Amino acid sequence: MKDSRPPIIVIKKKKKHARHDSHGAWKIAYADFMTAMMAFFMVMWLISIADPQKLESLADYFRMPLRVALSPGKYQSDTTNIIPGGKAGRKTESIESLPNPSMSHKNKDRDRKALQGIKNKIEQLLITDPRLKSLRPHLFLTMINQGLRIQIVDSQQRPMFLKGSAVIEPYMAEILHALTPILNDVPNKMSIAGHTDNSPYVTGEHGFSNWELSTQRANSSRRELVKAGLVEGKVLRITGMSDTMNMKDVPSDAPENRRISLLILTHDAEDEIEKENHEDQALVITDAGELQRAVAPQSTDQDEKDKKPTERKE
Repeated sequence: MKDSRPPIIVIKKKKKHARHDSHGAWKIAYADFMTAMMAFFMVMWLISIADPQKLESLADYFRMPLRVALSPGKYQSDTTNIIPGGKAGRKTESIESLPNPSMSHKNKDRDRKALQGIKNKIEQLLITDPRLKSLRPHLFLTMINQGLRIQIVDSQQRPMFLKGSAVIEPYMAEILHALTPILNDVPNKMSIAGHTDNSPYVTGEHGFSNWELSTQRANSSRRELVKAGLVEGKVLRITGMSDTMNMKDVPSDAPENRRISLLILTHDAEDEIEKENHEDQALVITDAGELQRAVAPQSTDQDEKDKKPTERKE
């Protein structure tokens, strides 16, 4: 008799172990890391041995890369940047006046720091210099938009000039002589303004007046500074203000209004003064007709309509 039971089938499955093919991947990552570190330290080393001027040029390049291609000069290749740009022969007249806000801001900060240093030196001089200790009440130092203003103020007891004249008194000369070396320490130019009180002359403004007196006193101060060794060409402008600008909270006839203002100019203020009479902005007049056309207001279409007579309605 045959066995009716079905045959037993045994299936054997072999377990497959996962293949580890990434045994060397960490080596690649480590090599990349070491390459990056080597490049980093190479850059740090190059920065450490570079001079400040080249670092400044490099920083400017990364702030505004296109400016290298638009660098000032007759040709684009006329550049002092350490990263050359532009092709030789391409003229740059239309782009050489491009502004650089970052450089302008840096120049202003540099101006302010230099002028603040001068202010600190003068304040220290007023403490240490025996000639100036007693004169501290007569000196006022103020930082304004145009630069550092040094005001030498008159008083009833110690006038700076002989009464009604531009002859400098000895104590005023001492102040100017003490300030001269400090003024020479900065490349900034300066302007000198003379001020008076409102005491009028008998002839009023028809003859010699406070306008002439304030101007002469400013110029006498300039001459005394030059005598003390002021660098030639340092003074950019001499101004006589008469009694138009009084000291704050001081009566117009007070002796404090009789003063000399030395203004050490920022470079922006220097440029503004120099532009006032710049030849590029001058208008050349060859005949009376050109002068009349230059001063005549420009007519508009509305002006032409206004010139036409209108009919009266009865």
